[in-house]
Amino acid sequence: MEVAQCSTAATRSRLAASWRRSVEKHGLDPAESRAPEPVESAALRERLEQAETLLDLAGPRLDSLFGLVGQSGCAVLLTDAAGVVLDQRVSDADAAVFRSWGLATGCDWSEAREGTNGIGTCLAEQRRVTIHRDQHFYARNTAMSCIDAPIFGVDGALVAALDVSSARSDQTEAFNRLIAAQVAQTARLIEEANFRSAFAGARIVVADTGEGEGSALLAIDGDDLVVGATREARRAFSLGMTGALAPRPASDLLGREDVLTGFERAERAAMVRALARSGGNASEAARQLGIGRATLYRRMKRLGMDDSRSHLSRPRDTSGHRASGAG
Repeated sequence: MEVAQCSTAATRSRLAASWRRSVEKHGLDPAESRAPEPVESAALRERLEQAETLLDLAGPRLDSLFGLVGQSGCAVLLTDAAGVVLDQRVSDADAAVFRSWGLATGCDWSEAREGTNGIGTCLAEQRRVTIHRDQHFYARNTAMSCIDAPIFGVDGALVAALDVSSARSDQTEAFNRLIAAQVAQTARLIEEANFRSAFAGARIVVADTGEGEGSALLAIDGDDLVVGATREARRAFSLGMTGALAPRPASDLLGREDVLTGFERAERAAMVRALARSGGNASEAARQLGIGRATLYRRMKRLGMDDSRSHLSRPRDTSGHRASGAG
């Protein structure tokens, strides 16, 4: 309470800023002993229906993450953007403990409800967080460690939080950092799968931005227009962090100097692979890429690939010279 009520502490520490929000904005008392309460069953069903596609895509990735951390006393949870738990993975041996703490499907872990905690603070600040034991706002939550990463939707808006919570009393901050890296990677995989599903008919280009925490993907339609971008791609290309995108020519974005190398490399590599598989047949390569032959030639020209066969690897003869291509 002393830290939360200190106006200067919040400017120096994100944790202190969250404690201050818990007190001043949400009116919470750290000594409150009530357990988290689940939302009404009808409201939970509605939330599950709204998130059905995301849950289906996330399921296998939650399983993989739980396979890595489940035997060390951790639970894996996925919430919606409001902090309500929609899905979880927990071992039978640990289920009762997590349930007693309110870490169960349907429970509300928003910062407004639970104060500083992994799920709620991740959503409030839209960033990766680790809230370790006594960093929690409520005293009753200080036996757990919570490690979270946000998940953004196809329109750039926050849609979920991925959480790994631990009941182990001997869990160290160093171990938390290892888990945090895996949580962040899994969140990116879920975000990417959701994006690819939403733009299943588009060509997906991966940006090599060299920075950022998310996957920088662009969805490009058959007319070579950018019709979708992940949050990281929106940031990299200054497209506006949320909302629908106005379609624009892919060349207008791919020609930017600050990301040109990465995008050209990805696009060129895809074309070279398609040409290799087709034995240099441009029509077949275009079919594999889901574009027209004229579009293929246009892009090849822009990338300096005028001869469809000249960019395929050729074996060297025994003298060390590159062998001639056939025909």
